[in-house]
Amino acid sequence: MDLTQLSVAELRARLVTRGEPLGEAEAAALSADPRAGARSVLAAVERARAANRAEGRRLRRLLEFETPLWAAGLERIAGVDEAGVGPLAGPVVAAAVILPRGLRPRGLDDSKRLDEPARDRLAAEVKAGAVAWGVGIATHLEVDALNVYQASLLAMRRAVEALSPAPQHLLVDARRVPGVPWPQQGIVKGDARSLSIAAASVIAKTTRDALLVEAEARFPGYGFARHKGYGSPQHLEALRRLGPCELHRRSFAPVREALGIAPVQGALF
Repeated sequence: MDLTQLSVAELRARLVTRGEPLGEAEAAALSADPRAGARSVLAAVERARAANRAEGRRLRRLLEFETPLWAAGLERIAGVDEAGVGPLAGPVVAAAVILPRGLRPRGLDDSKRLDEPARDRLAAEVKAGAVAWGVGIATHLEVDALNVYQASLLAMRRAVEALSPAPQHLLVDARRVPGVPWPQQGIVKGDARSLSIAAASVIAKTTRDALLVEAEARFPGYGFARHKGYGSPQHLEALRRLGPCELHRRSFAPVREALGIAPVQGALF
């Protein structure tokens, strides 16, 4: 079909909205089209193509650690990450994700770099396409009993052990998972450097956020659905006004202050 015979609105609907393919000859014809609107549609197509190429390069860079492991014959590489070390309330949640070679969700990144709608979309895409994914939780009581660092390791171990089929190798954000039999590699800032770890960070974050949204109904007044347990001004004010609820971590300084007891010696929070 001669695209120059279509209206600008029809061109935009086909080439921009629906993303229909545009051949070289058709692109040349639009480039010579006297209508400014038609040329603007071509420019939009070219910008989209450039963005797709850039995203492809970014996703390939995020496979820096996975690619040599795949080349060595290891198919089940699990990325592992956690969410919820810093909040004053709620659990630490970890996730482990094994991605197939061909799954490269557009926009997948460290969950801290994504807004909530993007995290939700990507979590659904990862869950649907993953070879396996698992979640591990360490409760607020375990955070208090073990300390938050050890609780995060426990959650990670539980997430890895939940994988079926089992992994052959682990890529872990900034640490190593104790008590598991598989070889592993800790990667500093791994959630921004490994696609598998980024996938785990998104699953961990969205899972934990959902738990805190549910907690809003059980413990009204604290604003858990908004701040997810982090020490926001709203949360600190509610803590002073209402006192701690069941979900608050008694080993964290602001919670202990609200209870009128001394901070834990050497506590990080």
